[in-house]
Amino acid sequence: MDQDLHGGEHATAPISRLVAEVAAQCPGERITLGEMAEAFGGRAFGLLILMLCLPGLLPGMASVFGTPMLILGVQMGLGFRKPKLPGFIARQSLKRSDVLRLTAGADTRVSRALARIERWVRPRPGPFTAPFADKVVGWLTAYAALMLILPGPGTNGPPAFGTIVMALGVVENDSKVVGLGMALTFLGNLFATVVLLALLWFGMEALGYVF
Repeated sequence: MDQDLHGGEHATAPISRLVAEVAAQCPGERITLGEMAEAFGGRAFGLLILMLCLPGLLPGMASVFGTPMLILGVQMGLGFRKPKLPGFIARQSLKRSDVLRLTAGADTRVSRALARIERWVRPRPGPFTAPFADKVVGWLTAYAALMLILPGPGTNGPPAFGTIVMALGVVENDSKVVGLGMALTFLGNLFATVVLLALLWFGMEALGYVF
């Protein structure tokens, strides 16, 4: 598929319906990131970042899903129109059952929350859906991915939450939601950075007492 980031045949499809279509196209027990990137077409960046960010919040999984997020964020920041995943990233996969939990017919807490969000998020082009804003989203996502990868108490949640909001806005071409997500991601990244720097300072002070 050669749609641009906000165009193509799925440009206005609700997220849950698009995810259901992708799951139908990939009937195996697991769906690789490469398959999703191809199926999502012009909305691959936003949808892949969203789907990687959610499991990235689970204990022990942040570094696993943070690395693909970092690569996607850098590519988006550099102005790529579609993801170009390295083979070892493209072969990583999610359980098909987990992907289907995002669809409208799943009747899970995640799908119900997504359905409520979809009623509010809608296509609203504006300054935060312009190509330059896409690059800012990419670099903010890359920074948030680093915060997921680096160990620190309470440093995963705030950046990840903002990134999820940004990704939803990118997927639905909603300038207002992207702008809100940018602000939340910036603040979340700032919080995580301060915590990590404080831990580094305390660690160096402790080493100074020991040696």
